[in-house]
Amino acid sequence: MIPRYTRAEMAAIWSPETRYRIWFEIEAHALDAMAELGIVPKSAAEAAWRWWATSPRIDVAAIDAIEAETRHDVIAFLTWVERQIGEDARFMHQGMTSSDVLDTALAVQLARASDLLLADLDSLLAALEARAREHRLTPAIGRSHGIHAEPMSFGVKLAGFHAEFQRARARLRAARAEIATCAVSGAVGTFAHLPPAVEAHVAAKLGLAVEPVSTQVIPRDRHAMFFATLAVIASSVERLATEIRHLQRTEVLEAEEWFAPGQKGSSAMPHKRNPVLSENLTGLARLVRAAVVPALENVALWHERDISHSSVERGIAPDATVHLDFALVRLTGLVEKLLIYPERMARNLHRMGGLVHSQQVLLALTQAGMSREQAYAAVQRNAMKVWEADGALSLRDLLGADQDVAARLSPEALDRLFSLDPHFAAVDTIFARVFGKA
Repeated sequence: MIPRYTRAEMAAIWSPETRYRIWFEIEAHALDAMAELGIVPKSAAEAAWRWWATSPRIDVAAIDAIEAETRHDVIAFLTWVERQIGEDARFMHQGMTSSDVLDTALAVQLARASDLLLADLDSLLAALEARAREHRLTPAIGRSHGIHAEPMSFGVKLAGFHAEFQRARARLRAARAEIATCAVSGAVGTFAHLPPAVEAHVAAKLGLAVEPVSTQVIPRDRHAMFFATLAVIASSVERLATEIRHLQRTEVLEAEEWFAPGQKGSSAMPHKRNPVLSENLTGLARLVRAAVVPALENVALWHERDISHSSVERGIAPDATVHLDFALVRLTGLVEKLLIYPERMARNLHRMGGLVHSQQVLLALTQAGMSREQAYAAVQRNAMKVWEADGALSLRDLLGADQDVAARLSPEALDRLFSLDPHFAAVDTIFARVFGKA
């Protein structure tokens, strides 16, 4: 996580001060619940919140100095808090264990990070919808294996990405719900020294669900699914970025990244306009996906707990969320400002002498009584002449001069087969499926 790829709002979630503030809230809410149950004096909870209301800041450096001696972050934090509050602070952490604080705080941070990512996805979806509607009827060539296939709407291409990010949003909402759980159950999760009602109170105050069975830690299958979800979203980011990179190639140039005034593309070649944002997104996607295997390996902890997961999560939690947040915002800006060239799309579409209409002719010949094998052979032998001439010949003209084809299809019928209309007949249906009927 470096400043170059970090947005302040997401970075703030992972700052030490934010973490310590969440820790305090967990401890103070637990104090409230214990006070209501008569486990601790009400004055203890009141003292904690009274200090909190007037506290100017968390002294991260002071806590770090204590940790340098204790070698235990939660103890260092509690020691510092006790020095601020005084005698009543001895009732904090009654019956709790470190993981109650650490895991519940991580759940809060991941839930907050999810909310930012969901907002990012909403912005990206809006940008994709706007550009898809703008180019709903813009003809472009569809490609399979990187080779010209059949005509399509460029708006439908963008609608496909919109549908993919709709699925991404649904997955992230599910992952947020799964990760947002609270555990305040004490050592090995037995509630031996505090009742489950304390956990329920803390969960409600923090907007979390209660973890049904915590083994002193929240089970890490939840975290594995969360990071896997981020990785899938990152892969969708990369898919769109890769498409833009291909479309920006000099030989294609159907779309390209916006090039800002004063921007330089190369230190050596002044003419260069490179797809640097898309390439950057491809790299960021790799970083987000890198969190998945460590998260999966964190699932198998020893018995009721160990801390082999701890060092991993201190790295992958901020890194994956920060990088994906940055990538989604960058991708949104890229889509919003993407330069799209319908004239170049039309030129590429017609570049190969009408080869893209071969299937329409094939189907018409079969409907006119020719066997599929004969029809395929007739169309292919003429198509290969066009292919080998690099589009300098016309498939329509060659087919019209082919005796087998002419015997089945009139010149007028052949002309109709070289129309774009069939390829746009279902555009409105596809758009209704993706965006609704409005």
